Amino acid sequence: MRAVVVHDGALEVTEVPTPVPGPGQVRLRVSRTGICGSDLHVRHDAEASADVAAEVGYPDFMRRSHHVVMGHEFTGTVDEYGPGCRRRWRPGQLVVSLPLILHGDEVHMTGMSERAPGAYAECLLVSEDATMPVPAGVEPDLAALTEPLAVAHHAVRRGDVAKNDTAVVIGCGPIGLAVILMLKAAGVRRVVASDFTEARRELARTCGADVVVDPAARSPWSVIEDDPGLVTSATDLYGAGISALRDLQRVRGVPWWTVMRAAQRLGAGPRGAVVFECVGLPGVIEEIVTRAPFRSRVVVVGVCMSPDTFRPTMASNKEVDLRFSFCYDPVEFREALRMVARRRIDPRPLVTGVVGLDGVAAAFDDLAKADHHAKILVDPSA
Repeated sequence: MRAVVVHDGALEVTEVPTPVPGPGQVRLRVSRTGICGSDLHVRHDAEASADVAAEVGYPDFMRRSHHVVMGHEFTGTVDEYGPGCRRRWRPGQLVVSLPLILHGDEVHMTGMSERAPGAYAECLLVSEDATMPVPAGVEPDLAALTEPLAVAHHAVRRGDVAKNDTAVVIGCGPIGLAVILMLKAAGVRRVVASDFTEARRELARTCGADVVVDPAARSPWSVIEDDPGLVTSATDLYGAGISALRDLQRVRGVPWWTVMRAAQRLGAGPRGAVVFECVGLPGVIEEIVTRAPFRSRVVVVGVCMSPDTFRPTMASNKEVDLRFSFCYDPVEFREALRMVARRRIDPRPLVTGVVGLDGVAAAFDDLAKADHHAKILVDPSA
C-alpha cells in the first residue's frame, strides 16, 4: 500500500507492506487523517519528544533515524479483523479509534512510533477495544476531528470553567479554535480570543469567540479590565479583604469569619480568568503569568518543545494556578464525537484544506507558515 514515511525530517510517499491485523486488532481503510501540530514538531525535533517520552515510561517514541508513518487523528472503514475479535461492526462501517494499539501486553502510540504505523497511509491497524462507531450522519471530515476535539474537551475540563467565568484563549490555531468550540458548548458566556493572524482571528469569530483581538494592536488583558469581578493589582486584592472585614465587623452578633467563609463557598470574593495557552512557544507562559488577573487558572495546552522559564515569585504573588493538559480519556474521546453528532459543536470551520498522500509534504510546509490554514486533512484516495 502507499504511505507517507518520515525519516530524518523528510516526508516521502512510498510503498510499504499492507498491515495484517493481529489478535484483537482491526485493519481500517483510512478515510481522512488530520495533520496535527505535534506532527509538525516531531518531524524535525523528534529527539526532544522521544527523550521526554522515555523519561515518563515510553521508550518506543519515534526518533529522527526511524522510518515512521505518522497520523494519529483519523477515521476509516472496517476492512479486516484479526483473530480473537468480537467483530462488532460490519465491513465498510465508518469508525474512529483512540490512537493507541495493543501488541500483546504492550501499548504503542499510533503514528508516533515505528511499532505503530499511523494513518498517513491507505490502511492502518487499531485495537478493536479502542474503536468506536461513527454515528450516522457524521461525515468523515468531521469524524477525523474527534481526536483534536477530545484534546480541547479535556483542556476545558482541566480548567474547571464555570459559565460565568471569563475565558481567554491565547493562540487560535487548530487547538485554540477547538478550545473555543468546547468553551461555548459548555455555556461559557465570555470568551476572549487572541491571535496575530487575521485569518485565524476570523476563524475564532466563526467558532464563537465573543471578543477577538490582534495582540499587536490591542492586549487581550485590556479587554477584560472592565470585569468588576477580576482583580488586577495587589492593593485591590488586599483592600477587598480589609473592606469586607471592616463591613462585617459592623454587624453586631454576627461572627465575621463565618459569614466570610460562607460567602467564599458561594463564589464571592476576588477571582481570576481562566486562560488557555494554545501557542507552545517559549515566553508565552511568563507573559500570561505576568499579565493575567490575580488568582487566574492557566491551562497550558500548547506543546513547547524547548526549555522555558517563568518567574515563580510572580505566580506566587498573584496566586496563579498553572495546569498542564496533554491528552484525554476514553470517555472524553467518545463525548467529543457525540458532541459533533448531536450538533452541539460545529467544527467545520477548522477544516481549511484536504490533500492526497502526495500533498502531505507541501501541506506540512503550508501549516508551518501559520498564515491562513487551521486543519488540513489527508484523503489517501485522492
